[in-house]
Amino acid sequence: MPNIDHNQNSFDEILTLIQQSKQQVYQQANTLLMELYWNLGEYISLKTTRDNWGKSVVKELAQYIKQQDPTLKGFNDRNLWRMKQFYETYANTPKLSTLWTQINWSNNRTIFSRCKTQEEREFYLNFTIKEGWGNRELERQISSSLFERVLLADNKLSEVVKSLPQSTENTFRDSYIFEFLDIPSKHNEKTLQQALVTSLKDFILELGRGFTFMGQEYRVQVDVEDFFIDLLFYHRDLQCLIAFELKIDKFKPAYLGQLEFYLEALDRDVKKEHENPSIGVLLCKDKTDKVVEYALSRSQSPTVIADYDTKLIPKELLERKVEELYRLYEGGVLGEGGSA
Repeated sequence: MPNIDHNQNSFDEILTLIQQSKQQVYQQANTLLMELYWNLGEYISLKTTRDNWGKSVVKELAQYIKQQDPTLKGFNDRNLWRMKQFYETYANTPKLSTLWTQINWSNNRTIFSRCKTQEEREFYLNFTIKEGWGNRELERQISSSLFERVLLADNKLSEVVKSLPQSTENTFRDSYIFEFLDIPSKHNEKTLQQALVTSLKDFILELGRGFTFMGQEYRVQVDVEDFFIDLLFYHRDLQCLIAFELKIDKFKPAYLGQLEFYLEALDRDVKKEHENPSIGVLLCKDKTDKVVEYALSRSQSPTVIADYDTKLIPKELLERKVEELYRLYEGGVLGEGGSA
């Protein structure tokens, strides 16, 4: 009998080639389909402008396609109007064609119909590709205002975090949304910690791709004393340890000292030589931006301070915060990379 174990490496290489080719075929087919929808959208858009095509004509077109070739799916009048919207949404931003050809129609439809600005659309196009989101997860991230939360976080990062050798852009959130947790509104830190670990898959989806869980109550020893980090992760892209410390009340400057101590212990005793400096995330139930700014201004440790909520934050609230941020830039209150 042939030795399966002996040929395992060869078999794995062949399987990898098959899977890679299969993915390439799927991607090529998807690209062609998106380009078809774009071309149809362009054609219908021009016809509505030049030849006054309306809903009745597009409905006739959909019926004609169905009669001529019943095997064709997805060309009803509603979808044809969406193709028109698809084209008109991106007609003035041809650079984004390298992005929307990489994702499927369901995700494209969600992005161009739910996002208000090209900046927001570009953000979700990039993240959908990077994170490999299905439509359900994409819908969740838009509903949880990921764009606004990341934009706010990037503009509030301390200078210490910005000066790290690894780029942390688009990695952290200003607020984390844990609507998937089944815990009471009043809870203790242990309950929050255990609930996040129990829902680890959803927790990591909220954190973002690249986070690898290393442990709960992760022990570090300094001299003869043991200390325990609430949650420890490793980030593959940043190539560093990330310590999460959980607080169930409003941020207090005194909380920074404990996390800074943990980061020092990690960098001295746990971090490997080739890895980048560890980052701390202090996750509080609430925070005041000005207090956070003051607390971080003298801190020498790379720390992110964010809040969390177990319910979706109203998108309008986060949009207002982003608008305030833009006004501060336009008014010269913020310099490049500054924080409010």
